[in-house]
Amino acid sequence: MIFEDAMALLAAMEREGVRYVLIGSMAMAANGIVRATRDVDFAVASDEDNIERLRVALRSVFDDPSINEIDADELSGAYPVVQYLPPDESYSIDIIARLGDAYAFDDIEWHWMDVEGLRIKVATPRMLYAMKRDTVREQDRLDAQMLRQRFAGEVD
Repeated sequence: MIFEDAMALLAAMEREGVRYVLIGSMAMAANGIVRATRDVDFAVASDEDNIERLRVALRSVFDDPSINEIDADELSGAYPVVQYLPPDESYSIDIIARLGDAYAFDDIEWHWMDVEGLRIKVATPRMLYAMKRDTVREQDRLDAQMLRQRFAGEVD
């Protein structure tokens, strides 16, 4: 994902009061472990008011009527993940209300971080490690290993 686009989206989410936490590889980058990625992952509260604030934030960055299809009922249901593909871009935005039975939005431990003057909510290294260490995806296990090396004593 292009850094400027990520910053514009994060600024819009903060401005609109979206209840979110940046997770995944972009959260790792904010915490100091940078690796290439083609998406950005957000944990979000799935109530209708919050999802409307999210849609407003997305519409302020992307001129795309399909944003209206992002649905609170879907995010609260059996498949609580929506992947949004901005038009004419080569990245995706994963909007996640729950990761299986393991983590819901309210379970995500986060901290405020200042990124180029913007204050954003980012999953803590300990949370990222917990989310990645036991998955089947090889990249997640590598991420967990990097987190453990960088934040020894903080993640266990």
